[in-house]
Parts: sequence; C-alpha cells; structure tokens
Amino acid sequence: MVGVKSVLLPATADKNSDEALVARARGGDFEAFETLFERHRNLVYRFAYQMANKRDDAEDIVQDVFVRAYQNLHRYRDEAKFTTWLLRIATNLGTDRARMFTRRNQLEQQEASGALSWMTVGTSTLDDAEQNLERDWKQNALRAGIEALPDHHRKVIVMRDIQELDYDTISSILGCTVGGAKLRVLRARRALRDRVAPLLGERQVNV
Repeated sequence: MVGVKSVLLPATADKNSDEALVARARGGDFEAFETLFERHRNLVYRFAYQMANKRDDAEDIVQDVFVRAYQNLHRYRDEAKFTTWLLRIATNLGTDRARMFTRRNQLEQQEASGALSWMTVGTSTLDDAEQNLERDWKQNALRAGIEALPDHHRKVIVMRDIQELDYDTISSILGCTVGGAKLRVLRARRALRDRVAPLLGERQVNV
C-alpha cells in the first residue's frame, strides 16, 4: 500500500492543484506533468534568467529543470510547494552551469592568443628566404596536424579557424548551445596543438 498513498487524494482535493497533478504524474499520467510544465515554465524561466542573464541559457535551464523534476518525482515531498521544489532544482542547475561557465572562460582566456596564430609566423612583411621557409614549414605542419585530427575535432577547427564561422552558426550546425560550441573548439585547438607541437619540435632539432 506504500505506492497507493502517492496516487490517491482526499475527496476534497482540487483535481487541478499541483499536488493532484503530481500524484497523477507519479502514477504515469504524462499529460498531468505537461500541465505542470505549462503552468510553471514562465516562473522557472524568470528565475533562471536572473541567474543566467541570457535567454538561451535560461531556456536550457528550464528544460533541464523539468526533465530533472520528472525523473525525480518519487523524491518530491508534498510538505514543500511544488514550485519551491522546482526553483530548488533550478538553483542547483544554475550553480552547476555557472561553474562550467567560469571554467570555460578560463579556458578561453588561455586560448585567446589569436586562434591559430600561435602556430604561424608573425607578420607578412618578412621577406627573408629563411624566414619564408620556416613559415612554410609551420604551415605544412599545421595542415598535417589538421588532417591527423579525429573527425569531430577537425570539423570544428575548419568551421571556426578556417571558414571563420561565428559561434552562433557553429552551434546551429552542431545542434548544441553556443557555450558548447566554444568548448568543442577549445578542445579541438588543444588537440591540434598537441599534434603540431612534436612536428615543430622535430624541426627545431633538425635545424
């Protein structure tokens, strides 16, 4: 009889209350949960936007909150308001995303040395033959490094650093958030640097 208590409600209970809808959702009524989503999505969005301050990020948090809530309905305790529980989930998710954002910014700052310029010769005014040879060697090493990358890394390097697409376009192509696209580019650049560095080191040894 343990599971019956979470589904049955007193006869006087409002069948459209949050508590009634939660009880029905626990019993497998997904339409009841959809009603909860439509009823409270704006509340969660406004709360999430105050944390994220970006529309796309706030929308992502809203989706994540309701997915997490649905997956954990069995953990919801009726003594707390359902909206309070939702906002608690939103707070936890917002905190997690903030940590990821901070980490991502740190990575971006570390990599913000001008895309792939850290692998190429500085200026186009260097006419000395030896310098030109060195530049060609670095360009060839860069090309070889790109070709040796796994497809998922090579793809984002080409989009961002060769085709120079903006992150909004890249995120649309990859089907992820702008932040996710930036993180993929950073990882690909690190993978490329790891591929190219031994080639450049070998050149220096030979010279």
